[in-house]
Amino acid sequence: MDNTVHTDIPEKAGEQLFRCGTLTYTRAALTMLFVWLLWGDFCFTLMETVVPSIVPLHLKNLQCPNWLVGMILSTIPNLMGMTIAPYISVKSDRCRSRWGRRIPFIVASMPFLCASLVLIGFHNEIALWLRRVIPVLENISPAGVTIGLLAVLMVIFQFFNQFVNSTFNYLFNDVVPQSHLGRFAGAFRIVGTGVSALYNFFLFQFAESHSREIFVGSAILYAVGFGLMCLMVREGKYPSLEPDQEQKSSRWASLRQFFQESFSEPFYQLLFISSGILAFAGVAWGFQVFFLLEMKMNLQEIGIYNGILMLAGMIATFFAAVFVDRWHPLRAYTYGIIFNITGPLMNWVWLFIDLPGRTFFFLSLGAQLLYSFMNALSTACAMPITMRLFPHSRYGQFCSARGIVYSICTILAGFMVGGFYDLIKYFCELHLSNYPIVTAGGAGYCYRFYFVWSGGATLLNFIVITLAYRRWLKLGGDAKFHPPAPWTPEGIEHIPVVATTGYNSRLLRIALRFMDFVMYGSLALAVGMLLPFHLHGMTSAIRLFLFIVIPLSIGVAVLWYLLARRIHLDLASAKRGEMPKYGIPHHGMMMVFGIKFALTLGLVVAQFVVSIHMESSLNVTLFALANIVTNLLLILCTYVVIRMEQGYSVKVDEASMIQAGVN
Repeated sequence: MDNTVHTDIPEKAGEQLFRCGTLTYTRAALTMLFVWLLWGDFCFTLMETVVPSIVPLHLKNLQCPNWLVGMILSTIPNLMGMTIAPYISVKSDRCRSRWGRRIPFIVASMPFLCASLVLIGFHNEIALWLRRVIPVLENISPAGVTIGLLAVLMVIFQFFNQFVNSTFNYLFNDVVPQSHLGRFAGAFRIVGTGVSALYNFFLFQFAESHSREIFVGSAILYAVGFGLMCLMVREGKYPSLEPDQEQKSSRWASLRQFFQESFSEPFYQLLFISSGILAFAGVAWGFQVFFLLEMKMNLQEIGIYNGILMLAGMIATFFAAVFVDRWHPLRAYTYGIIFNITGPLMNWVWLFIDLPGRTFFFLSLGAQLLYSFMNALSTACAMPITMRLFPHSRYGQFCSARGIVYSICTILAGFMVGGFYDLIKYFCELHLSNYPIVTAGGAGYCYRFYFVWSGGATLLNFIVITLAYRRWLKLGGDAKFHPPAPWTPEGIEHIPVVATTGYNSRLLRIALRFMDFVMYGSLALAVGMLLPFHLHGMTSAIRLFLFIVIPLSIGVAVLWYLLARRIHLDLASAKRGEMPKYGIPHHGMMMVFGIKFALTLGLVVAQFVVSIHMESSLNVTLFALANIVTNLLLILCTYVVIRMEQGYSVKVDEASMIQAGVN
């Protein structure tokens, strides 16, 4: 039986069917759809991993200037993403062919993409041949000709790769049922991460010695593997084009229509801005390796560190993907952005604490592992958010509009973040050169300030995504949201509404118990540390805890008690069918954060043990203050969440948000 894609399948007794537009799947057919799409992702990801990992090595070996490397690998692709990608996206939205609207663009670009990969693999031989047959090139050094050739081939590769990047992800929205987008996105992320890990473990070591074979092999795998995916996955029938889409207009008129439709609705504007802010935050992470080196980790430890986090991310994504569909991707993403602010902001502590590299390795790894599930939730939401919130008739157009904002911010951040580190470096050399912690790290001390850049971007995104969430609730939320579409008479585009899990009072109370453990446990831990300090003769630590840490911990515990009491009162009101005075946070997300930060107390204990072993009263006090600030941020985040939900989270203990009638 053909299990690829079925249309108009008659429903049999006891057999569950899954629908996406005109496509109907049995469970076996849906499984095969996932298999073929993930196989295509495997081939595509490997091809995309090979190019940016090997080409920089060749350029560096040719003594290519850093600014030109950045231009070839970053600036040009992002400029194409701002110009070519939107055009392709809109064209694919309006394409109506017997093969669908996405696959024709993928297949048409495939021969050219594969050819460019093979040519890049043979760039040395081609450069030598060009110098022999073109006399004017004899006056240019072999390295110069090779760099120029690589630049041209990379432009060709990036040009045709835009056709795939601009349509492949859109294909998922056209063929994957809305009810399974989160699970598919999780599997998609796992495959992508797994391919990168396999490549780095087994192939990257041959990047210089056997690059030709790697490029040719990836081209063959892409042609065969991706081609099979295009053959086995079928698109359904799409609605007829609207009159404004069918009529031909000038390029300026089309461009004006593109921006009017994409950027007129405040909800979309906020989502686009959030994407741009993430670009600013993400660029800073490109310097993470320098921060880890500054913290006395060696390259081998950094490799193991990143490998463990990658593996943990794959495992966490496997479980997180299920909850994305149940809790709604925008809710999971928004809560994640809000509570993840604790991560970058807490790294201020490393400005004042210097540990042995091995010790920092384990403490930092433990902290990052505790964030794995939270990060996996946010990552698994990236694809389903657009598929659940963007108009399906113009899905490619809206994704490319978001891509324009992302590309502009990436280009700007690429210039600005380097200047930020240079400015910090100059300040440290001018004003902090006499401090031992600065001189011990050398010029690299500036990378400890990356939390300022990433924390500032996270805080800004905190505000933007909260406003977007409120706008989503106003537009209908779980039960009644349909993408705003000013080009339609109704002003909205109807899409299937997927049921999400209603708020559960029992699970929320359990989640609040975990948060109680965090707040009151921190106070008990601060008091309990007085005895170890006494036994180790750390009188300074005793004074600092008695007069600073413990009083602040008491204040934090009182603040949490007042906030938690407010949530319990609102729960009681909702159980009686009354409108809550403030708002009720989602039980699932609060459970994730409660468990995560409860486990963090174990990390705080480890920090205290390390500080006592080093007999450092300053370190143990700084770690304690960092924990207090973290708890204050948790209270702030919880307060923001309940105010964000105010007026919408009315009913609890319903099977789904649709039944609860949230609007």
